[in-house]
Amino acid sequence: MESDPLVTWVILSNLNITFLPISIATVAGFILTTVLLICSALVSGSEVAFFSLSPTDLEKINKSKTHSAKAVKKLLENQSKLLATILVANNFINIAIVILSTYITNSVIDFSNSPAIGFAVQVVIITFLLLLFGEIVPKVYANQFSSGFAQFMSFPILFLSKVFRPISYFLTASTKIVDKRVLKKQNISMDDLSNALEITSESITDDKEILKGIIEFGSIEVSEIMCSRVDIMSIDINSPFTNIIRQIIDAGYSRIPVYDGTFDNIKGVLYIKDLLSHIQKNDSFRWQSLIRPPYFIPEKKKINDLLEELQAKRIHMAIVVDEYGGTSGIITMEDILEEIVGEISDEFDADDVNFTKINDANYLFKGKTLLNDFYKILELETCIFDEIKGDADTLAGLILELKGEFPEVYDTIRYRNFSFKIEEIDKRRIKKIKTTINK
Repeated sequence: MESDPLVTWVILSNLNITFLPISIATVAGFILTTVLLICSALVSGSEVAFFSLSPTDLEKINKSKTHSAKAVKKLLENQSKLLATILVANNFINIAIVILSTYITNSVIDFSNSPAIGFAVQVVIITFLLLLFGEIVPKVYANQFSSGFAQFMSFPILFLSKVFRPISYFLTASTKIVDKRVLKKQNISMDDLSNALEITSESITDDKEILKGIIEFGSIEVSEIMCSRVDIMSIDINSPFTNIIRQIIDAGYSRIPVYDGTFDNIKGVLYIKDLLSHIQKNDSFRWQSLIRPPYFIPEKKKINDLLEELQAKRIHMAIVVDEYGGTSGIITMEDILEEIVGEISDEFDADDVNFTKINDANYLFKGKTLLNDFYKILELETCIFDEIKGDADTLAGLILELKGEFPEVYDTIRYRNFSFKIEEIDKRRIKKIKTTINK
């Protein structure tokens, strides 16, 4: 049944809506709005098309020799810039559509007597049309035909990236600042992930410690697991050959640092395997010619970065230096790997136990015990002493931070539910500490 024009006119009259004459400017505005709506659809669809390319699509595009495929590859080289270009262009187009549609509506219809209806037409209806034809429909289509759509829009987007380069650069630079903040939060969440492993099923008990070691691996610094200088066996570069042979046999190490004068002046590392063919020679033999150059690293270096460097350089030992250039200790590839898989021992390793378990609440630790090992033995959170440990890496260093001065034998230092009793001191070095956990 056809509607009566007269009835329609009566209804519109009751709504106080007045139609105005259509001018050439109005027609031109309508045509331009339609073109902009098509442009909005294409740009919106390209956002989905570029970022939903499957590995298969990317492989085909990489193999293709067409100009459009090359343009797609060029755009995907900087995805942040690509996304910024699409969003900036789409927003400019949508703003232009809104402005033009408002102009056209006001040129054709007078809503001065019915502002509510004017609001509904200019905001609700125009927004609906813009979302439907400028966002939803093109994005659904682009998702189904992402490869073809991306190649079709590659040159227009490439052109727009040049047009909006200043704005895109500002947006991507701002995004990098946000990314840094987000990355910091992600690093903090590593503790949450580590805690989650503690409540996992008993079925993965054997692998839980390895998984936890992998999670915490990137946050551990060299100073936390290195062998301190006071515990290092080293040899003087001026020592006679027969003397160093005796030292090497007694020590049983495969690599030994060599110093000149003081341990702060490391000249290199002596590999014992290099001496095997010279074992029968006397003191006239210049064993110093076998010394390999040292590899120095700072205390604050992360062990995951160090592991990559040691693998790339094919060396097994690094010399750790402090901020003043003095030697703090040494670290080996074995030390690093033990942070993941646990203690690595062979038939030649001497037993060097840093603690004795008295009962479930009492332990006797050596002062040189690394805090990292202390946490593992007592199954503590690695952040439990962060507020007070300062730069301490060992249990003795933690005691000095807690006490604020050098303690006496049998002094007891308390912190939270821990009691630390000094059991033995050698000169100015804390040797043994009894640790009690008050539950």
